[in-house]
Amino acid sequence: MKKQNLRIAIVRLSALGDIINTAVVLQIIHNHYPDAKIDWFVEEAFAPILQNHPLIHEVIPIPLKRLKKTKSFTLLKEMIHTLKSRERYDHIIDAQGLLKSAIIAALLKGKVHGFDRSSAREGIASWFYESTSSIPYEINVIRRNVMVITEALKIPYTEELIEQKKPIFPLKIAPANDKKIALVIGASWASKCYPKEQFAILCDLLPYPCHLVWGSVSEYNDALWIQEHSQNAVVTAKMSLSELVDFLACCTLTIGNDTGPTHIAWAMNRPSITLFGPTNERMIYPTPINIGIKSLSQVDILHINRNDFSISQIDPHLIATKAKELL
Repeated sequence: MKKQNLRIAIVRLSALGDIINTAVVLQIIHNHYPDAKIDWFVEEAFAPILQNHPLIHEVIPIPLKRLKKTKSFTLLKEMIHTLKSRERYDHIIDAQGLLKSAIIAALLKGKVHGFDRSSAREGIASWFYESTSSIPYEINVIRRNVMVITEALKIPYTEELIEQKKPIFPLKIAPANDKKIALVIGASWASKCYPKEQFAILCDLLPYPCHLVWGSVSEYNDALWIQEHSQNAVVTAKMSLSELVDFLACCTLTIGNDTGPTHIAWAMNRPSITLFGPTNERMIYPTPINIGIKSLSQVDILHINRNDFSISQIDPHLIATKAKELL
């Protein structure tokens, strides 16, 4: 008999795209354990995208970036006290496989499950786990996220668990009837960014207004440049993570670099095209309406070449053709 009211801790601190690509497990867990209470430990900057999620009992922000910046011993003590003082969990799952996430998980009360030494992103993390899963690092990231958690919870894994997902985040506004395309123009590395000059060309090839999504000053400046050099582009207002989810869920199509906001479209079951240069399609879960376009460069996922700027070789006409097929 399934235990009622399981207390489950998921440790997935960052980055935004990884959090989005892990959150599908919330539905999977609740379908198998309807009364489970799931707490999610996340880097505080990304906590807003999970706050008030109907399938999460509590979101616990972890201030690791603030600790690194301030080097505050008081803040460190407060964080450790907060973690150690929490109630015991039936299952603690480190779905990240880094030393920092493993330490966070180990500070909680309960047995910790994670990736084994050969499949964790940082093998040393496995020292902190009572049980492990062997899931090759090279396989699709969404499958990895789901498999490590379902194995920990003894939930039989099938592809249907992912393929039959409902929108992952609650939609707070009613979808509009107007047709629009979102372009996610930024990313964490310069080499993951499709050039602004080619984005401008792409905008003029597309049949609906293109809304340029940005998240930093440099991205905002690039968005202004694209808007000035295209007849079909408009810069969006600055948005919170919650507002961004609502906006992209209401777009007819999202086209963007391999970065968190682009993955939101997949999470919300909306059409998307993800552009890849130094990374590849391992970072998305392809569906008939969610596809990737990769440059011709070869990718060693274990040794990413951040100097691979081959994304610039992707022809905007090819992207436009694929977009029109999806539309």
